[in-house]
Amino acid sequence: MKDVHGRVVLITGGGSGIGRLMALDFARRGALVAVWDLAAAALKELEAEAAALGLSITGMVCDIADRAAVYGQAKALETALGPPDILINNAGVVSGKTLLETPDEKIKQTMDVNVLPLFWTAKAFLPPMLDRGRGHIVTIASAAGIIGVRGLADYSASKFAALGFDESLRMELRRLKSPVKTTVVCPFFIDTGMFRGVKTRFPLLLPILKSEHAAGRIVKAVLKNKKRLIMPPFVYAVLWLRLFPLGFLDAMADFFGISHSMDAFKGRTGEKG
Repeated sequence: MKDVHGRVVLITGGGSGIGRLMALDFARRGALVAVWDLAAAALKELEAEAAALGLSITGMVCDIADRAAVYGQAKALETALGPPDILINNAGVVSGKTLLETPDEKIKQTMDVNVLPLFWTAKAFLPPMLDRGRGHIVTIASAAGIIGVRGLADYSASKFAALGFDESLRMELRRLKSPVKTTVVCPFFIDTGMFRGVKTRFPLLLPILKSEHAAGRIVKAVLKNKKRLIMPPFVYAVLWLRLFPLGFLDAMADFFGISHSMDAFKGRTGEKG
């Protein structure tokens, strides 16, 4: 496992949810942690929580949907702590409505938050990683980026894009023979407010993941330089189901309750994380 003591770790959307838990975990391991979030109050609470534990976390308000803000805060971060050795693109939003029920501005927001910042942060921080000959870019995608889900058209599309981004970036780094690492994470639903109300038909096979467990698994995957983390393991079955006719895939999605998982979705308006 890699040693992150003294290394700079940046987590977007880290003011709450699994981002917050990952920030505290990396800080306990001696990393210099910076967290970007839109919620200034959440950042102050996280900084205070870290200080009470004898840890140091630097909160920076950043609207990652604003490209200029991303590039501006990237420069501020490099001045304050140095360029990040580990970049975790964790920020995300979910609408939780069917396509025709989702307002245009919500669809645009999903793409502006879940997809485009992957490019802006990578373009800001990958060059110094390449210059130093070390670095790690982590993309928090979703199981909804492996199979489309009713009520998640914009979210699933954004997470399919996240998988494609990670795969293409990994191929580019391989061509360069660069030691910079990538990890893509595809979790089933996590028990944060972001997906409040979602259901699973078979909790032993497809459990709603506990935040602490999910965050811990992600941190360990990064430390072990894993290229991909899918959880729970049953989600891997979807990759095999894609070899069958689409009618069979649809029937299996119905049987395992994936098609109906969002039926009781409540979430939180504008929830990011």
